[in-house]
Amino acid sequence: MSGVAPQKYLPYEYCRDIQEIIAGIDNTISGDTVLVAGGAGFLGSWMCETLLRLNANVICLDNLVSGKIENIQHHLNYPNFTFLQHDITDPISLHAPIKHIFHFASRAGPLEFKKHPIEILRSNTLGTLNLLDLARKHNATMLFTSTSEIYGDAKEIPTPETYYGHVNPVGPRSCYDEGKRCGEAMCMAYAVQYDVDVRIARIFNTYGPRIRADGIYGRVIPRFITQALLGESITVFGDGSQTRSFCYLNDMLIGLFRLATASDLRGEVVNLGGGTEITILDLATAIITMTKSDSYIQFLPLPEDDPKRRRPDIQKAQKLLRWEPKVGLARGLERTIHYFQQDHDEQN
Repeated sequence: MSGVAPQKYLPYEYCRDIQEIIAGIDNTISGDTVLVAGGAGFLGSWMCETLLRLNANVICLDNLVSGKIENIQHHLNYPNFTFLQHDITDPISLHAPIKHIFHFASRAGPLEFKKHPIEILRSNTLGTLNLLDLARKHNATMLFTSTSEIYGDAKEIPTPETYYGHVNPVGPRSCYDEGKRCGEAMCMAYAVQYDVDVRIARIFNTYGPRIRADGIYGRVIPRFITQALLGESITVFGDGSQTRSFCYLNDMLIGLFRLATASDLRGEVVNLGGGTEITILDLATAIITMTKSDSYIQFLPLPEDDPKRRRPDIQKAQKLLRWEPKVGLARGLERTIHYFQQDHDEQN
């Protein structure tokens, strides 16, 4: 399949990531119609890209409040790609026989939790309900992208899928934490009552090209890279000793695709994320070094309910999906920095 490479991403790097994703999955979806909700966002747009390469018919659904039209602009003239600007919290009826539904639609940046809590709750509850009704109508498989946030400030590290969570239900992160937890409950309720084939991916911190770096989102890797490229101070919350386990987009897309399309994973809940912890302070230092920046580290107060450690137990993914991350943090950061460097150069 040919086309114009996405803006701010050189054709060579664009093809390299897509080729690595395709190499990690089986082509079992050719000719199927697939709905990708949130398909103009970071992971959603890469999933659209992957599905098109596998000759699926893709319906991309997005209200563009956090997704970006330029992420899918190069597909708009493809005969097997349809874009619908629509909010999933409003019911939708589609006539095409849908085989799979990927639910990526939700704001997810930590700084959005304060600005858009109601919208976040609605997309993960009402939106999930609407997509489950669609899955029931079409007898489609539904993949719900949940989050490591449902574990809260976990007391069991590495954290397995059997851990119930340590979440503040009325705290500043609750709109996302509890919205995703409710979405998971809705998925399982439809599985029990209507026999809908649902699968739940609990995604840990993911990064890569197309991840938004706008100030309102607050995701740590794009924020640090942007600050470093601009020569601004790198804002580390707390003393930086808190940890995260980062997963590059290629690995995440492979895991999500395998979970969604395997024939024998009905009702499964699976962690997907990086297997190695790094402190936020070490991450900041690495990005300063890799960007050759003159930035210095500025310490700010730690936000309320910020998890101290985050590391997934991925034994279930290894067993069921034959999956584990392949792209190391250094290589993933190099590619992501290159993407943001292009944007920085174009604006200067």
